[in-house]
Amino acid sequence: MDNASDDAPSAAGPDVEITRRTLLAGALGAAGAALVGAIPTRAPVATPAAVPGGGSQGTAAAPPDPTRVPGSATRAVGERAPFVHLAREPAGLVVGHSLTPLQDLCGTITPSDLHFERHHAGVPAIDPAQYRLLIHGLVERPLVFTLADLQRFPARSRTYFLECSGNGRAGYRGMSPASTPQTIDGLTSTSEWTGVPLATLLREAGVRPGARWLLAEGSDAAVMTRSIPLTKALDDALVAYGQNGEPLRPEQGYPVRLFLPGWEGNANVKWLRRIKVGDEAFMTREETARYTDALPQEDARQFSFVMDAKSIITFPAYPTVLPGRGWWEIRGIAWSGRGRIAGVDVSTDGGATWTAAVLQEPVLPIAHTRFRHLWEWGGAPATLMSRARDETGYVQPTTAVLRAVRGPGTGYHYNNIRAWDVDAAGRVTFAARVEAPA
Repeated sequence: MDNASDDAPSAAGPDVEITRRTLLAGALGAAGAALVGAIPTRAPVATPAAVPGGGSQGTAAAPPDPTRVPGSATRAVGERAPFVHLAREPAGLVVGHSLTPLQDLCGTITPSDLHFERHHAGVPAIDPAQYRLLIHGLVERPLVFTLADLQRFPARSRTYFLECSGNGRAGYRGMSPASTPQTIDGLTSTSEWTGVPLATLLREAGVRPGARWLLAEGSDAAVMTRSIPLTKALDDALVAYGQNGEPLRPEQGYPVRLFLPGWEGNANVKWLRRIKVGDEAFMTREETARYTDALPQEDARQFSFVMDAKSIITFPAYPTVLPGRGWWEIRGIAWSGRGRIAGVDVSTDGGATWTAAVLQEPVLPIAHTRFRHLWEWGGAPATLMSRARDETGYVQPTTAVLRAVRGPGTGYHYNNIRAWDVDAAGRVTFAARVEAPA
């Protein structure tokens, strides 16, 4: 311990003396007022709050001076501050989804309760004590695993993004200028996933020669089924039971889901109950009537599993209004199912010129990556765009390029460049049909 007394002066400044005793007694008085008065006020910021994590504005009661009032008691489960209002945007009932508020988040990990959801027959309630996973088909030993069995294997935790293959559909086909990053691309999130490699379970069962595909089946009322190449299953597929340090949330597949890093969300079968090993694709409803994309030349894209490189600016974006000219930080996220993001370029003139943005470390493979770019706005109208590039050399295409290849009615994998218009008053809106130069 040091030798300072309870009455030792603080280092607040030559004209202000605050002692430990007066603080403990609550007698801050004029000293506190002097301190507060010495703090310079900040310049106006964009509305809504430009600080990530603030969420939408709301009202909450707070004491004028929190140093004079004891705070709240400890809780069994933590809560967000009453001033923070973060929420998904749900749509649909039994068949539906809810969108992650991309514009309100900071960092790269999506809180579990804000991770997007997508389901085809509601969210099932499954008793973990009754849970079973069957592995059968072209295997030496058909096996049944309980949840406790799966948790006995050495666990693996990895941080990956997940994205619905239909993410961005409304924006591609024409969306209102009054659209937020959440409503345009909110069907993507990043979490730390924990579980056992599927390859481990397949080794336990003993895959027979000639096996090439798996059938993954869920326990929901839709009985979701997808064919998965054996090569992916033996590579990095995960039978996951944990998310962000806790058990999976029900809408994320509790108690167990299949996780295929970098692949479209629908193939990551939730509420996983059965894996059948076979010698060919099973051609289920979900990969024939759905999740197969008709092309303009009367061909079709089937088993287009990998999510391509993509990015979106999350600030400034609708409904932001820039209150004045000057320096603003353009922020956003980028991701690719093929690995790490190698770079993101930003344009403030509708794609005529591009400048490299700064990537926020760590840049993880198959995970959301933050980018930022300082922009001096002079008050003239501008169009803001971002363009991602991954470590394979793939570059995010313009809308015109994607339309030429896939056609205007394509159903999945919308990774075209997004754009935001800024008018002379600082109002930011979604540029639904901007075509950047090829």
